[in-house]
Amino acid sequence: MTRKQSGMPSMPAGVPPGLPQMVAGGLVVLLIGYAVMTSLYTVSTESQAVVLRFGKIIKTVDPGLHWKLPLGIDRQYPVEVRRQLKQEFGFGTAGATNPWQATEPSSQEAERSIVTGDLNAALVEWVVQYRIDDPEQYLFAVRNPDATLRHLSESVMREMVGDRTVDEVITIGRQEIEAQAVVKLQEVTRSYGMGLKIDQVQLKNVNPPQKVQASFNEVNQAQQEKESAINVATGEYNKVVPRAKGQADQKISAAQGYAIKRVNEAEGDVVAFEALLTEYLKAPDVTRRRIYLETMAEVLPTLGKTVILDEDAKGLLPLLNLGETMSPVGREGAR
Repeated sequence: MTRKQSGMPSMPAGVPPGLPQMVAGGLVVLLIGYAVMTSLYTVSTESQAVVLRFGKIIKTVDPGLHWKLPLGIDRQYPVEVRRQLKQEFGFGTAGATNPWQATEPSSQEAERSIVTGDLNAALVEWVVQYRIDDPEQYLFAVRNPDATLRHLSESVMREMVGDRTVDEVITIGRQEIEAQAVVKLQEVTRSYGMGLKIDQVQLKNVNPPQKVQASFNEVNQAQQEKESAINVATGEYNKVVPRAKGQADQKISAAQGYAIKRVNEAEGDVVAFEALLTEYLKAPDVTRRRIYLETMAEVLPTLGKTVILDEDAKGLLPLLNLGETMSPVGREGAR
């Protein structure tokens, strides 16, 4: 029985026998190769990948080479979880790779213009540094979380600045604003389930509007001069007052020492007088004569040359002091 008689399709003329089987085998090989190629994927060192199977999250994998079901059954979405990202407000750095890092220059002026609590205007530029903490939440919990973070950051900063005066925002309140903004922004992003971790909020340039810039500079300069004068006065006070206290303590100590000395001397004099009184009571004449002689022995050496004249003397005959002018030999002869 021929092919035509059996009803089977006949091969075109000129087609070698077995070619369809070869084509089918090639297609099978290509399909297997494509399946192998689509079943292997690599996650970079800074990333994690969320794997979906038919649109349902099944796992999150770490960096390295991984396997998944081919032909689009499993799909992976890598997220850079170990890279620190930032968003700039009121300005923009050139060459940024993150499309949400800054807005267009035409929008930056309105972005940095904030009204303070005392109804003054301030130009505030700040930076928010953050990381992707939960890849699953970042990808699927909130639509466009980076744009949402920009809106939340601007809202939080306007709240922080709106609770303070313009002087606090420009000078002493910067660190407090940064610290409270980090806490507030982290609370909001966590409540929204955005999968982000806020690392830092940093104020950059904070200035008054250009029209009042000169007046603010004068006020700041006056305040700095005031602080400088206070510091100089405080330093002088700290130098003079301790020195005066030291001198006072020194004089008090000297007076106390002198008082102790006089008391001890007085007590010693009392003891000596009592001892002398006891001896005097035993022999009044002898004690009186001894006191007289001791007193004269102390007084006479301090008198120097003394001339005693009688009341009736009319003149004074100068006498040669032989004891001072005669030599030792002459003195012996005079004797």
